[in-house]
Amino acid sequence: MEEKKDTSHVEDKHENDVENDQPDIEIIDENVEGNGTSDSNQNSAKDLEEKITELQQEKNDVYDKLIRLQAEYDNFKKRTQKEKQSERKYKSQDLINELLPAIDNFERALQVEVSDEASNFVEGVSMVYRQIQDALKSQGVEEIESVGKEFDPNIHHAVMQVEDEEQESNIILEEMQKGYMLKDRVIRPAMVKVNK
Repeated sequence: MEEKKDTSHVEDKHENDVENDQPDIEIIDENVEGNGTSDSNQNSAKDLEEKITELQQEKNDVYDKLIRLQAEYDNFKKRTQKEKQSERKYKSQDLINELLPAIDNFERALQVEVSDEASNFVEGVSMVYRQIQDALKSQGVEEIESVGKEFDPNIHHAVMQVEDEEQESNIILEEMQKGYMLKDRVIRPAMVKVNK
């Protein structure tokens, strides 16, 4: 005869194992706990939105400052570059201003009538004068043309006015002192006599 085994306790154990494998689920009834949790979630969401808006505004402000700072730096760089170019372009202006009175004296000395005995001396002085003039030209110095030209207050300085009916009005009749330009800058205006 076959014996029947009692399997009821095995089935009960299997059912217990299946029940234990399932996660614990807690059901929350909103009506039981009240509205406190949902209000705090809404407040928290509003706080986060405000914080995001605040951070976005701060980011925009920092970006604007960065753009302005970059523009200021670019302007500074351009200004510095222009100053350096100007400095290089007009570097010899101070020296030229110092030499102009000596050049004027050379010109006056060369206008004096000379005897035959001093002609060699005058020729030497004339050579030195031409060398100085050539050196000035190599640096971009040019004499301002005056006699017979129309008076221009930007490059001429009128020290006298005369009436000459044979000449047109506002024409320079005589140059009292030479004027000079360094490249495109007037370093000394020409002193002139102008027709009314």
